[in-house]
Amino acid sequence: MRGGRIFATALALGLTAYGRDSLDDWIARTRLPILQVAVGTEVLDRNGDLLRAYTSAGGRWRLGVDLGDVDPDFVAGLVAYEDRRFYSHHGVDLCALLRAGTQAVWNGRVVSGGSTLTMQVARLLENSGTGQMAGKWRQMRLALALEAQLSKAEILQLYLNVAPYGGNLEGIRAATLAYFGKEPRRLTPAEIALLIALPQAPEARRPDRAPDAATAARTRVLARLVRDGLISADEAAAAQREAAPRARAPFPALAPHLSDRLRIANSGLRQVQTTLDKPLQISLESLALETVSNIGAQVQIAIVVANHASGEVLASVGSAAYRADGRAGFVDMTTSSRSPGSTLKPLIYGLAFDEGLGHPETLIDDRPTDFGGYRPQNFDRHFRGKLRMRSALQQSLNIPVVALTQALGPSTLLSALSRAGGRYELPSGQAGLAIALGGIGISLHDLVQLYGAIARGGVALPLTASPAVQGRVQGTGQRLLSRAAAWQVGDILAGLPPPAGAPANRLAYKTGTSYGNRDAWAIGYDGAHVVGVWIGRPDGTPMPGALGADLAAPVLFSAFARIKPALTPQPPAPPETLLVAGDQLPEPLREFQPRGAAFDAKLGAPKLIFPPDGAEVELMRSGLLLRIEGGTAPYTIMANNAPLRAGLTAPEVMISTLTAGFVTLSVIDAQGRSTQSRVRLRNP
Repeated sequence: MRGGRIFATALALGLTAYGRDSLDDWIARTRLPILQVAVGTEVLDRNGDLLRAYTSAGGRWRLGVDLGDVDPDFVAGLVAYEDRRFYSHHGVDLCALLRAGTQAVWNGRVVSGGSTLTMQVARLLENSGTGQMAGKWRQMRLALALEAQLSKAEILQLYLNVAPYGGNLEGIRAATLAYFGKEPRRLTPAEIALLIALPQAPEARRPDRAPDAATAARTRVLARLVRDGLISADEAAAAQREAAPRARAPFPALAPHLSDRLRIANSGLRQVQTTLDKPLQISLESLALETVSNIGAQVQIAIVVANHASGEVLASVGSAAYRADGRAGFVDMTTSSRSPGSTLKPLIYGLAFDEGLGHPETLIDDRPTDFGGYRPQNFDRHFRGKLRMRSALQQSLNIPVVALTQALGPSTLLSALSRAGGRYELPSGQAGLAIALGGIGISLHDLVQLYGAIARGGVALPLTASPAVQGRVQGTGQRLLSRAAAWQVGDILAGLPPPAGAPANRLAYKTGTSYGNRDAWAIGYDGAHVVGVWIGRPDGTPMPGALGADLAAPVLFSAFARIKPALTPQPPAPPETLLVAGDQLPEPLREFQPRGAAFDAKLGAPKLIFPPDGAEVELMRSGLLLRIEGGTAPYTIMANNAPLRAGLTAPEVMISTLTAGFVTLSVIDAQGRSTQSRVRLRNP
């Protein structure tokens, strides 16, 4: 008798083990669907806030979310309402299935479901039906397989990413952004209850189409949450008074043009981080809309803001509205090539200062001039005669800047644009003197990049919207202007009076108007930020009477006001800057002498025989001996744009004030002819 019981017990255990092993094998052989949920790309600002969201495959709004980014009160309520034994079962809750079956038989209809959260995830991953037994059986098998391979947290995270919330909304992030306009990190009891109720009947309970059904379902969930002790009766009563959403909010679509470019450049990434500042982007997009609403129906605007120390783009407005309208809102006007008008003049003056052609206090003629058949006019067709270069730039006079461009050579200007990282177009295919007045094509982005280099003390850095670019600090880029020349340009531009109604401050800025009034520009900087504004018609047709000073400059000052309450002061002059009045300048710098090419090798021009250009020279105890050949005495010797000696009559001179490092040495003779050598000095 006893042996029989032992045999029966052994047989039962063996059958149980065999059944368990068979079940485990059955589960292990389950073909799992792809567990990597396809989500839409997100473009984020510098703080990780959502700037723009894109739909996933099939046009569904499904935005990835981690379990830790969802309000824990929602997760607790979801588990309590949908699957109270979620943390103890292995994918299938037999008690819930028996209860559901018994209720269905007793009532003659389905009263409650027996599906666990894991079974719901299985159904959603495979899009299997709920009413067919074969589908339910498949969900049970897949749920057991999911539980064998995933943790409870991973299963919950899958649910939070694929649960349906009505229409093309899938996942809790899409739901909270569409219905509440916020992320799911912090939710009210009313919001939690509605989000728990929606996936059970996402179409029948859509609050934007069936608000009464949505509210009724929310009420039932609130009652259960009270019953389970997750919220108090007072919290439920307050939640009942909270209005349910009756419309879907639009998904964020900030910086749409830049976002499109970054999405394409970072194909495959779920999230694309940027350097943009979301509050500032919102504010400037609003400013753009306000601006164009008061101008012609076909006029568009673009704005770029950057931190010029790092080159990081903080805001990029490609148009006033991202839509196909009379303003061509889909066109990104921050990258479109346009005529810059007078906005290249500060660069030309800075290059001239560096080449020893002048100084802010140097006198220059503004008179009718024939430049080999090219006879430019000032905007107002008046001439001022002899005036300081400072005033010529502030008044944006054309004759003086063309004379400087002729002396520099147009290729010098184009080379500087290339060093600044700018891409330009030459309409005629050749570089003539007209490029000084806007006879060239360049984008707003590249002009802001250029002005950022001037603001940075003459060092060029490319603008970037990607925080992945590390080590972008002042002084690490390519030298465009000397520190002294860059500061002198900024000092001149900061002396411009602000537009009417704008605060009186020391914003260094320049306006520009292209030929035919097609483009209105204003670009400026303070000690921290650089901003560029373009206004015009995307198709390039004229805007009669439109001027950069009238249209774009007020927007520039408004943009700075939205960046911060007060301007950051400009830095002080570098120690090598020559700060003197005009009558104290070295003789060759007191008045500009026009010439075809200031540094071309030609008969009679001075030459710096020693040290030659590009040499590395050891300093002697007494200093550095300079040898000059040709030219007409007296000579002026300059180092890095600062005068060292003036009135020299001998062809040799010992300079004792130089120190180790790179230095640009210039010699200017009595006729204004000059030569230059850039050398490296080292200690013995």
